Amino acid sequence: MKYIKEYKDGDRIFDIYFCKYKSSAVTKNGKNYDNVILQDKTGTIDAKIWEPNNVGIGEFEIFDYIEVYGDVISFNGALQVNVKRVRRCEPSEYDEREYMPVSKKNIDEMFAQLIAFIESIENTYLKTLLKKFFVEDKTFAQKFCKSSAAKTVHHGFIGGLLEHTLGVTALCDFYCKQYPILNRDLLLTAAIFHDMGKTREISAFPVNDYTDEGQFLGHIVIGSEMLGAKIKEIPNFPSILAMELQHCILAHHGEYEFGSPKKPAIIEAVALCYADNTDAKMETFKELLESTKETGWLGYNKFFESNLAVSRME
Repeated sequence: MKYIKEYKDGDRIFDIYFCKYKSSAVTKNGKNYDNVILQDKTGTIDAKIWEPNNVGIGEFEIFDYIEVYGDVISFNGALQVNVKRVRRCEPSEYDEREYMPVSKKNIDEMFAQLIAFIESIENTYLKTLLKKFFVEDKTFAQKFCKSSAAKTVHHGFIGGLLEHTLGVTALCDFYCKQYPILNRDLLLTAAIFHDMGKTREISAFPVNDYTDEGQFLGHIVIGSEMLGAKIKEIPNFPSILAMELQHCILAHHGEYEFGSPKKPAIIEAVALCYADNTDAKMETFKELLESTKETGWLGYNKFFESNLAVSRME
């Protein structure tokens, strides 16, 4: 299989793809055509079916897997597929793992590392709370491992939430060694829980879009509510500890303008905010570098608010 990221102008393709999007449209001359977005695990590409009623253009819908025959062309500076033939495929003809973006890291191994961090927590109440989610609640744990950390920007792939959470937790663990004043149990627990609300904010693949709950509340509020409900199940859970933990969740974006209901008020919340920002920024830049073949300056990036460049140091 030749992946979408390998395509170049002039290629002829004949392979199976995931149909991420499909809509009918009309040209200025009144001619019907179909807009389609094809996807594999390396990315997406725009496609056009200019003769949707022709023989060879089979019936298919969004989220179907389809076999496509066509030509790759360059249009307005971007690659596009001119589809000549298409048919819907049967499940036996494709492997879903080739079409959905998945973490390059082993999900089972990452989850085992997360459990190891949980086992290292000494505070009985915090460890009990962690285990209620990640050990006792198999449905939540499975969903957590399969979720993305974002629709776009960073870790927007299956296993992305787990990978990001593990990255933030590892950074926080380092902070605790560098700055012993930090309460390790509180900080690591907050790191593990900080984006848990994304399991309900963003729908599972192949959709990977904001849910109604995500649109109305957002993952920060959802996560705090999830913690609050589970804390009530643990007898005598210290009220101050519960508030400090929920505060870390509510403040982990750091600023009101970035969606934080609260600004960090304790040192652990400050540490979590910086760890979260660091892991998100590094992953975003890494994904940017992996997606380009350019060298030198890459142009202005809105997320970083700067002109970015590829390091040319030898």
